[in-house]
Amino acid sequence: MARENFNDLLWFLVVAEERSLTKAAAKIGVTQSTLSHTIKRLETRMGLRLLARTTRSVSTTEAGERLRQSLAPRIAEIETDIAALTAYRDKPSGTVRITVSDHAFESVVWPKLQPVLSEYPDIKLELSRDNGLRNIVEDGFDAGVRLGESLEKDMIAVRIGPDWRLVAVGAPTYFADRTIPRTPQDLIGHNCINMRMTTGGGLYAWEFQNHGQDVRVRVDGQLIFNSSYPMVDAAIAGYGIAYVPDNLVMHHIAAGRLQLILDPWSPKFAGYYLYYPSSRQNSPAFKVIVDALRHQAGRTRV
Repeated sequence: MARENFNDLLWFLVVAEERSLTKAAAKIGVTQSTLSHTIKRLETRMGLRLLARTTRSVSTTEAGERLRQSLAPRIAEIETDIAALTAYRDKPSGTVRITVSDHAFESVVWPKLQPVLSEYPDIKLELSRDNGLRNIVEDGFDAGVRLGESLEKDMIAVRIGPDWRLVAVGAPTYFADRTIPRTPQDLIGHNCINMRMTTGGGLYAWEFQNHGQDVRVRVDGQLIFNSSYPMVDAAIAGYGIAYVPDNLVMHHIAAGRLQLILDPWSPKFAGYYLYYPSSRQNSPAFKVIVDALRHQAGRTRV
């Protein structure tokens, strides 16, 4: 393929990732008609249909998805190599893209990275809040943030936060005319606020542990969310029992808005890690981000 057509491939990649011509055109900075014409020209030149278009969305065909999977990691490598050239500049600069869950974002990542923006004005951050497990290489991210137990073995992982617990809570008004659960099995029959897992799509089975005994309970209730934050709000409003990270509710418990239950059964989780491929060449900007996020009592593992 001619070198001068390389931009066509880049534009196709943006459309494939955004799954929308409108969003992709806005991101690139061209009109939708120009982008559509470019994609059609690429399809004609390759003799393949790369995108399936409907009135509401755009998706990749089998050939288009194969092209996307081939392009994404290569483009990421090129961007990383170019970013590495900033070592020759006086100050770290460039864009660092991180995928992070909402709880990790609010409790660890954003508080630690805010000072970086002031100290290093040439560093740009793109923080994508997503509770699913993303393929950071294929999706063009520099790094991701997840719990230690969720990490792949071929990734470098840097601990960025302390251990934390999941705790079960409910409003005093909810328990006013109900029996307070003493064991995880007592949750059956209670109105529990469920969590829909982004990866896989199933409901989270509540995990408990006490004196070496592991218990998983599939609860039921009127409400299902895909984030811990509305679960807390719903619990305060008396809609049921929520099972959420302890740092989201301790101040509500102290204020009497929520009541802690099953405390001896609440398990502790290894804190959050920043993870990235061991093969990547780290730019000065990326190193600044890693150092800013690193947990003081942390450890690095491969």
